[in-house]
Amino acid sequence: MAEPVRADSPYRSYVYAYPHKSAYRPFTERPALADLWRSEDVGALSLYAHIPFCEMRCGFCNLFTRSTPPAEQVTAYLDALERQADAVAAALPAGAVFARAALGGGTPTYLNAEELVRVYDLIESALDVDLAEVPMSVETSPATATPDRLAVLNERGATRISMGVQSFIDSEAHAAGRPQKRAEVDRALADIRECTDADLNVDLIYGIDRQTARTWEYSLDTALSWEPEEIYLYPLYVRPLTGLGRRARAWDDHRLSLYRQGRDHLRERGYEQVSMRMFRRTDAPEHTGSVPDHSCQTDGMVGLGCGARSYTGSTHYSFDYAVGVGKVRSIIADYVGRDTAGFGHAEVGFVLDDDERRRRHVLQSLLRAEGMMVADYTERFGTHPVTDFPAEFAALSERGWLAEPGEPLRLTEEGLAHSDSVGPDFFSARVNRLTAEYEAS
Repeated sequence: MAEPVRADSPYRSYVYAYPHKSAYRPFTERPALADLWRSEDVGALSLYAHIPFCEMRCGFCNLFTRSTPPAEQVTAYLDALERQADAVAAALPAGAVFARAALGGGTPTYLNAEELVRVYDLIESALDVDLAEVPMSVETSPATATPDRLAVLNERGATRISMGVQSFIDSEAHAAGRPQKRAEVDRALADIRECTDADLNVDLIYGIDRQTARTWEYSLDTALSWEPEEIYLYPLYVRPLTGLGRRARAWDDHRLSLYRQGRDHLRERGYEQVSMRMFRRTDAPEHTGSVPDHSCQTDGMVGLGCGARSYTGSTHYSFDYAVGVGKVRSIIADYVGRDTAGFGHAEVGFVLDDDERRRRHVLQSLLRAEGMMVADYTERFGTHPVTDFPAEFAALSERGWLAEPGEPLRLTEEGLAHSDSVGPDFFSARVNRLTAEYEAS
């Protein structure tokens, strides 16, 4: 098992959602979905559909996913997804409108072309939405980005296709626990460009064993040769169950050096930094509704699938959460065994009080390069963020990570580089306690 993360590490936690599902707990009394959504603004909802299957499990992965499931389980899962979609549709207030959507996983394109068509059809039928009319992001992988699958995505109007390449050097990809072949990666990227009109996002990872500044530059330049509209740069994280454990200060320093190299390299070549991880080509058309961390931050989000979250203004909920193979399989089996009525209540989740909503707002906005509009915060909460979190903002100022107070309230360049350290400083004591209890269990 990996050693604990150093308190002064720049890589304490990737804040892609607040709170993380490890802070969720079973509800004492399961609230009906209709009650949770009754008073919500449903005029511009987000939709996230989760396919928990992959052709392999990468060595760095700690997501809720199962590799190479039997075909009958995939069919049973889609049957259950349809029942859940019907139950959710019945619970939403009349007039619900979806403004953006994402299909994630796992690897959604693990499904074959016919199964992908079914996913689109069941969502559109149940929720009365034309997914071709809203920005739609879909995740894929080199092995599953095949022309027949991509044709479905293009025909159904996908506006963004994201592929995790991680490294264009086979030995580095293998060192990160992803046994892919460069020829397959090149073939997949060529097919995405040839078979779709969607924006392309390429994910790269830095901090892989034996990765150097030279090999990192090679992967960056190779990614740039495909002119992707977006590039995400992820630090390699090591967590329990991934089998890649090391936590030395030298590794932190190496990752930070590679991050700065990648950031500068992309900005010098026409990419705008949107967050610590996300870079968008400055000449790319703004038609995707693209924001950092597409799937996990927006209030008013409807999640479908056993690994998806749903967010109302005060309640986040999902099904049970796990990373270990045995528990993941158990959760999937429970999900596929439910009838429609079994999807009508929230079972596991987190209720946000006013303090938690303030923290979430700060995390959603401060960790973006553009910063947080203080006026928006004040209009929503009636207070100033620095007044609400004086110790946290004082610590940022002391480190030189907070720009001069003003509008917007922004992190400095170095503060943004330390986003994975800044974010956890705004976690509540309650969330820290619940997460620690989960990790110790």
